[in-house]
Amino acid sequence: MGLLACGSFLVISVGAFRLDAESGAERRESGTGGFALYAEAAFPIVYDLNLAGGRRQFALDDEPLAGAAFVPFRLREGDEASCLNLNRAQTPRLLGVRPNALAERKAFAFAEVLPGLPAAENPWLLLDRALPDGAVPAVADQNSILWALGRKVGDTLEFRDERGNPFQVRLVAGLANSILQGSLIVSERAFVEKYPSEAGYRIFLVDAPFEKREALSAYLSRQLQDAGLEVQPAALRLAEFNAVQNTYLSTFQVLGGLGLMLGSLGLGVVLLRNVLERRGELGVLRAVGFRVGTLEKLVAGEHGALLLAGLACGMGAAALAVLPTGASLAYGTLGLTLLGVLACGAGITWLAARWALRGELIEALQEE
Repeated sequence: MGLLACGSFLVISVGAFRLDAESGAERRESGTGGFALYAEAAFPIVYDLNLAGGRRQFALDDEPLAGAAFVPFRLREGDEASCLNLNRAQTPRLLGVRPNALAERKAFAFAEVLPGLPAAENPWLLLDRALPDGAVPAVADQNSILWALGRKVGDTLEFRDERGNPFQVRLVAGLANSILQGSLIVSERAFVEKYPSEAGYRIFLVDAPFEKREALSAYLSRQLQDAGLEVQPAALRLAEFNAVQNTYLSTFQVLGGLGLMLGSLGLGVVLLRNVLERRGELGVLRAVGFRVGTLEKLVAGEHGALLLAGLACGMGAAALAVLPTGASLAYGTLGLTLLGVLACGAGITWLAARWALRGELIEALQEE
């Protein structure tokens, strides 16, 4: 029971680490930052799409954009520093943004903030702080910092501005699993100072009602096609990043389920040894009138109850551990895995019972 309980607990609890991009995507503290769309242009857009003048340049009507606002980012090309890049990023992309645009929305959750910096109402405001050593403060996704860059919050990276002069970028905070994976975010002021010729904006986070995502995405892609704008739901972009971790978790769960099924073979061996040691007892029962089929049901029922109890204990413990976290579990896969373990264990239990009770029990009865 203990082994089965531990195995089923591990298989189920691993699912607690599965990431669901759609769950709570409209919340500001989620990985989407509460933004409905993520857009990236092939060519810089020098107009402010939040203003009427900028929208007129692309014939954008107010009605389709009702309730929509844009948070633009300047972009300096570099290495992709996300989980989609298998290589270690050396010079990641730089994004320049007005920190207030994100701070006012309290967009995204922070996994870590560098201690010792002046207190700020929102960590995004740290991008406008002047650091004592003159380094440019930057924010990045925590996964990108740890795995793609091999760094930690507080480390510095060296870049060169467009004049060829080196400068330092210090990581002052890490975002918790966000759509901004793969880039370092600095203030627009610092970005323009280092790269004054990088005119316009190429990345946009679109703040809009989620029920208008599809219509707004199609409209923006059509109207801004000359700029090569590619628009996708923010949750879909996050799901692409999450797919890497979820694939590993699915692999672990499948292997764990197979391990449990193989472990049920051990249950059959233990059962067989137990029944063989009780052949004299079973011989007495056979002598007083019990049929072989009845004894098979008796033996299979005893050990089947242990199988069910072990799985139930593991599932109950996993439920207590996982449900309070609000994790999204793949109930279909988990259900099939546990049903497979139950069927395998029940089948082996029944076969072991039949094999142990085969033949005559006279010799066992004589020994008894």
